[in-house]
Amino acid sequence: MQYNYLFGPVPSRRLGISLGVDLVPMKTCTLNCIYCECGESTHLTLERREYVPFATVKQELSLYFENNPAPDYITFSGSGEPTLNSKIGDVLHFIKNHTHDIPVALLTNGTLFSQKQVREEIKAATVIIPSLDAATEKVFRKINRPSPHLNADKIIDGLIRLRKEYSGKIWLEIFIVPGMNDTDEELTALKQAIDKIEPDQVQLNTLDRPGPVSTVRAAARKELEHIIDFWQLENVSIIADVPERKALLAYRKDTESAILGTIARRPCTLKDLSEILGLQTSELRKYLDALHSDKKISVVKQKRGLFYFIP
Repeated sequence: MQYNYLFGPVPSRRLGISLGVDLVPMKTCTLNCIYCECGESTHLTLERREYVPFATVKQELSLYFENNPAPDYITFSGSGEPTLNSKIGDVLHFIKNHTHDIPVALLTNGTLFSQKQVREEIKAATVIIPSLDAATEKVFRKINRPSPHLNADKIIDGLIRLRKEYSGKIWLEIFIVPGMNDTDEELTALKQAIDKIEPDQVQLNTLDRPGPVSTVRAAARKELEHIIDFWQLENVSIIADVPERKALLAYRKDTESAILGTIARRPCTLKDLSEILGLQTSELRKYLDALHSDKKISVVKQKRGLFYFIP
């Protein structure tokens, strides 16, 4: 079956084999980050509403649970900011009521936790992975290009409130953009924010797939290690590469549709697609060559290899 609001399962660098649940249209978000792998935000907003029908999401989840093995995680992520969907709490409780043993993760930019309603709706999540890329207003606006009514202090305050009310794990992700948020001044401000938020983990990330601003580069391993040394915090780590998943099953039979559906959400390398779809690279190359010839996909060279994306 071709799902509209579920994608994967995909191999995640943090969550094993993860089934994605996408609750907003491409690319509906509160931020327009210069590094976002999904591209430019086409709908920059703070409005919360039922962007995709809750009834259809429930139906797709029920069908998936009936016909597939359990993933390691079910993850709210995808085409934009999932907490913008006013039914996220309902979807979360539906999942928890139907799959008692599968942990649920929320990947979020963390911008809406200043709203008590949002904090209440996501309390049942197993782990929340919010982003915080800057602790000063100037760098926040430069990297994250937010909706006009957002500011860095309000976001940090929301994360502090979340920590006080939420009993699950919080893994704070900080995306390092060399030359912007890795100065001594910004790193000091970020450390002060981390001390107040008290996350269980701090995870350093950097460019892995092409983003909307071509001048953004990945931080080198030494640069990330310097940040760990600078902070002198025990719970900071660098996000590891995707683990090898040789036994990953091919969950989707329509190969061309599966390829297009996967890279429509985020650019992928040949290796990424092989792991996600459970297909040999030699077989995938045939499809990719045909799709490229038909101009249905494009390719761009990045540090980690050739990335395929929807033009």
